[in-house]
Amino acid sequence: MTRRIAAPAHRTFEILTDPQRHVDIDSSGMLLAAPNATPLRAVGDTFEIDMDREPLGDLPLGKYKVVNTVTTWIRDVEVGWTVVAPGKRSAGHVWGYHLEPVNDNETDVTNYYDWSAVSQEWRERFHWPVVPPAMFEQTLVNLERIATEAN
Repeated sequence: MTRRIAAPAHRTFEILTDPQRHVDIDSSGMLLAAPNATPLRAVGDTFEIDMDREPLGDLPLGKYKVVNTVTTWIRDVEVGWTVVAPGKRSAGHVWGYHLEPVNDNETDVTNYYDWSAVSQEWRERFHWPVVPPAMFEQTLVNLERIATEAN
């Protein structure tokens, strides 16, 4: 899903690579937060996310965390990462953002969810879900708000 953000690509990239600012990606009432993370700088950097599922009544903030590892890094163009739950191996999918500068003050930002690294066997075995478009849209709306407030 793509959205035009009213900010230059380099500024948008700075926001995307600051985990404390860009991980609020779920509009279902679950808050994703990386309170102790530092800005990402390269492939291999990691950041933890606390999964707040208190609205579901089962996992309070800080009781369940996932570790994210940057897998794609093209300065001012793209950043992507994999997700690993504690005690588990990576599910193989990649979250990511791809930036296309429009002009000096606008950037088209694509938020993607790539399952191509996951084998067909695993996809069939676990019936991997399709990520709802509303989740991507909420991510990009939040990013647009942050980017325009920063200007």
